[in-house]
Amino acid sequence: MAENANTPDVVDVLTADHRDVTALIGEIWTIRDPMMRRDLADTAISELVRHAVAEEMYVYPAMREHLPDGDKAVAHDTEEHQELEEAMKDLEGLEVNDPRFDQTLRRLETMLADHIQDEESEQFPELRQRIPRDELVTMAAKVERAKKLAPTRPHPSAPHSELFHKIAGPGVGLVDRLRDLITQRATR
Repeated sequence: MAENANTPDVVDVLTADHRDVTALIGEIWTIRDPMMRRDLADTAISELVRHAVAEEMYVYPAMREHLPDGDKAVAHDTEEHQELEEAMKDLEGLEVNDPRFDQTLRRLETMLADHIQDEESEQFPELRQRIPRDELVTMAAKVERAKKLAPTRPHPSAPHSELFHKIAGPGVGLVDRLRDLITQRATR
């Protein structure tokens, strides 16, 4: 496929992910049916985990290399990913009718909004400014591939590293997808 100005770059892909997950979480608040809420929550968790893994594999190394405070930004984002993973793990373990479900969903939503704000207002514009467009488009394709193989469930005790995700991630992702299939968990 020939690249053109309409080909999405990595910022487009990640921003679309942000919109999708934010919309999923917003939809959970409007629905009362417990099974639908559970399915939407599981789908949001799955999408967020895949997104985070892909960022850690391909975007964070680029941030370290190209952004002036790249190491600091990645450390901050990795810490936020850890907090998000812990909230997702908590949410995954709660029954929808448990009052802590809504509290945990709100905590996740708030942390996610802060994380998205940091990325979209500071880091993404810098990536576009400092990395040639063709590299950003190539990175988008890598991120999309990574999301297909990434785990679908939160693993807060796993390392948030490119090496771990590239070596162990596909195996963990396979196990997660088998668990999802067996339990009929919604993941899209």
